[in-house]
Amino acid sequence: MFSNEDRNLLELISQDSRQTPEQLAIQTGLSIGYIENRIQQWVEDRIIIYRPLVNWERTGDQYVSALIEVRVIPQRGFGFDRIAKRLQKFPEIKAVYLMSGGFDLTLMIEGKTMQEVALFVAEKLAPLEHIQSTATHFVLRRYKQDGVELMGEEEALARLVVSP
Repeated sequence: MFSNEDRNLLELISQDSRQTPEQLAIQTGLSIGYIENRIQQWVEDRIIIYRPLVNWERTGDQYVSALIEVRVIPQRGFGFDRIAKRLQKFPEIKAVYLMSGGFDLTLMIEGKTMQEVALFVAEKLAPLEHIQSTATHFVLRRYKQDGVELMGEEEALARLVVSP
């Protein structure tokens, strides 16, 4: 299991993965060598997975995200796992979650346009065996993702201004 020191180190890395082992050593009191070894092992074990968070709205490029609710017929002996493994192979699908409630899976999909996402759902997702139904919800604006605020304070305040 993980020691308190390891949990603290993981928490610091999750808050800012760009910190150097030297910076982490100062904050934790752990040796640089220990930190380097733990990070290397955690990366190999896929405990730490590095992926940059890009705020696409600031690039000016078209970029669309959608949350897709999916109802599935579970497969005998495999439940939802087999269909989830199949879905995660599509490059358009960025996340697959098993859910409780009125639907079974939630998918996060990215595309260049709303039409591109809609065509993916209609032509590739909905026709799959074991898919009962889908409901698509387009993301209109991302304010915060993975604990990171994407809209600066100045932008938020400017949007609050209402003239009489």
